Amino acid sequence: MTRDELWVCHLGTVPYLDAVVLQERVRARRQAGELPDTLLLLEHPPVYTRGRRSDPGELVLGEDFYRERGIDVVGTNRGGRVTYHAPGQLVGYPIMRVADVGSHLRTMEAAIISALGEEGLHAHSRADEGPDYTGVWVGPRKIASIGVHVSKGISTHGFAVNVVNDLDPFSWVVACGLPDVAMTSIASEIPSDSHTGLPCFRRRIAHAFCRAHGRRQRLVSPRRLGIEAPLARPSSRRVAVPA
Repeated sequence: MTRDELWVCHLGTVPYLDAVVLQERVRARRQAGELPDTLLLLEHPPVYTRGRRSDPGELVLGEDFYRERGIDVVGTNRGGRVTYHAPGQLVGYPIMRVADVGSHLRTMEAAIISALGEEGLHAHSRADEGPDYTGVWVGPRKIASIGVHVSKGISTHGFAVNVVNDLDPFSWVVACGLPDVAMTSIASEIPSDSHTGLPCFRRRIAHAFCRAHGRRQRLVSPRRLGIEAPLARPSSRRVAVPA
């Protein structure tokens, strides 16, 4: 373990609340100096998450409507407002030491923009328009959402990039606190015979994220982080982690 490394771990599909527990376990080990800065890459079963700045009115159709369609609703301590996660969307949780939250957000945006550029998409930041515009955009459409939490200098939560996921559930809420936001994805912007799919984009993001931080990537297994069980599983089952 060297200071110039950033560990990257692919976790598969993990239920949202299980991923919160995993982040806290990794964060505690990072604070104790047992792990270096680490990026977790994964997908979630369908779920709406509410950030610290969310308003109840953003869930305009009521929680029963969403749950009847198999979408959970979960409160979270990250920044930002309501967003949606589902299979086909790449989620990244950087568990790392952060001295400046604004710089942390802008570096994430830059990494995502770089990875999308390698896919042939010209993306950009709109951070200068206010906190609700944090994330990454393709033209006027939003393709990536960002929300973080920093405790004792270590970050949790992170980013979500729409790759091949269904976008309709975004229209059932006030996504990102923006009533007129139009969400997009790599699959919506690039013909199906041209985009490379989620596994390839996941590799692009990992490389771009490490480049943006000036770090050397080291791929590690969940077991190396102290996660004992395989994590790609149906959402009805829980992830086993050591106490």
